[in-house]
Order: sequence, then C-alpha cells, then structure tokens
Amino acid sequence: MSSSRKMWVAFTLNFVFSLLEFVFGALFHSSAVFADAVHDLGDACAIGMSAFLEKVSTREEDSRYSLGYKRFSLLGAILTSLILISGSIFVLFENVPKLFAPERVNYDGMLLLGLAAIAVNVLAARIVSHGKSQNEKILSLHFLEDILGWLAVIVVSIVLHFTSWYFLDPLLSLVIALYILSKALPKCWYHLAIFLDRVPGDVDLAELKEALLSLENVTQVTQLNIWTLDGLERLAMVHLCLKNLQDAQRTRRIVHELMKTYHIQTVTIEIDQDIQDHQRYCQNRP
Repeated sequence: MSSSRKMWVAFTLNFVFSLLEFVFGALFHSSAVFADAVHDLGDACAIGMSAFLEKVSTREEDSRYSLGYKRFSLLGAILTSLILISGSIFVLFENVPKLFAPERVNYDGMLLLGLAAIAVNVLAARIVSHGKSQNEKILSLHFLEDILGWLAVIVVSIVLHFTSWYFLDPLLSLVIALYILSKALPKCWYHLAIFLDRVPGDVDLAELKEALLSLENVTQVTQLNIWTLDGLERLAMVHLCLKNLQDAQRTRRIVHELMKTYHIQTVTIEIDQDIQDHQRYCQNRP
C-alpha cells in the first residue's frame, strides 16, 4: 500500500471515531472524552492534509518545481507536528483546573469506549508503522499519543469502580500531554531543520571535505553543499579543482563512489573544462 493510501485509511478511521466520541462524550457526561473528540477531529484533519501532501510529493519534477515535489511530504510532517504540539498544550490548559475541581463521569461507558478506541488506534498505527517518510513517522507518534490517552482512560475507569478519585482523569491527561510534547517538539525542530536545508545530522561535512581533498587528482574543494529534500533522499553539489583535467571523468567516478559511502544518492560535480579558466578560478579561491 502506498504512503498516501495508508494515510487516507488512517484518516478515515480517525475521523469516524472522532464523531463517535462526540456522541458518547455527551452520553457519558465525560468532558475528557469530549475534549479528546475535539482533539481527534483536529488530528483527523491533519492526517487528511498530510495524506494529500504525501500524494503530491510523489509527482515528478516539472516546469514549476524543477527539484520535484518531495518536500511536500516534509511540509505535511511539520504541520502535523505543530498540530500535535498545539493539541497537547490545549490539553494542559484544559485539565490543570480540573485537578482542583474534578468532574464525575460514567466510568463503565468510558471503559468500553476506551477498549474500542485502542483497537482503532492500534489498527491505524500498524498501517503507518512501516512507513519511511517523515510524514508517516510523525503520524505514528500521533497514534501513540491516542493509544496512551485511551489506556489512561481505561485505567481511570477501572480505579473509579472502587474509589472516587476523579482527579486521576485530568492528572493522567497532563502526564500524557507532557510526554507527547517531549517527543513532538524535537521532531518538529528536526523537520524544520531539514526544511531549511541543514546538513543531515550523521554527515560530517569537514570529514567529507578532507576525504575529497585526499583524492589523488583533487587540489581544492571550492564548494561542498549537502542537503536533503525529504529526510530520505540526499543530494550534494561539489566544485573541484584538479591537477589533471584529462583525468576528470575518472575523478568523477571516484567522487560518486565516495558519496555513496555517506548515503548521498544524487551528486552534481562541477569541474571547469577550459584549462586556463580552471586554473584562474582555483588560483582566485582562498
């Protein structure tokens, strides 16, 4: 199943269940369930948007986007991260006052709804769990959030069968919201860094430059740019000064092989073909 199709299935499951949460939240007089319904409806919209952007990201490059559409997948991951963060902050503000004024809820209905919710979210999580795109990875975090949230609801509903500790409901919601924030904030920053063309974290640019300079025919590396469009495919642009331009093709092949060791798939190698221009350019470089 393609990435976009997986996400459309996840969107359908999430959207339909959020509508059911609105109904049962009203029936059970549970503000926690109702708040989760609002949260899940927002998440469903985020998933639908991500699914659309994931589909767009598979298009081939054209006259408008000469580098292709892969970054649209990354845009979906960023937007989903922001929705996770804002949703968690909303839960924090919503539940802090409830610690001091907890509400009585229908814990039997919460237990049954919690079991159904976990089944739905586990199914959705399995659909996107093997995805490689940043979009699918951040959606996996979303479903983890929902599973943890509903486990908390089940635990609370069982405890409330024997006690009147209604404050446990907002307390567990706060713990889960803080946990999701601790995961979503680094993810969001990571996606933004990729979007801003940061060098991939496991690539040591200085080390790579030294490796290029150690090649027999290379005298200078005047330009070295490494970036990724979507967190998966890596690209590089290299400008070299050579001792012997007659051996340029062999040097290109060696550079391509070297880049593969850094998991860089697409490499543009710039070498001046006119000897005088080449020498003048290299001499003027610092």
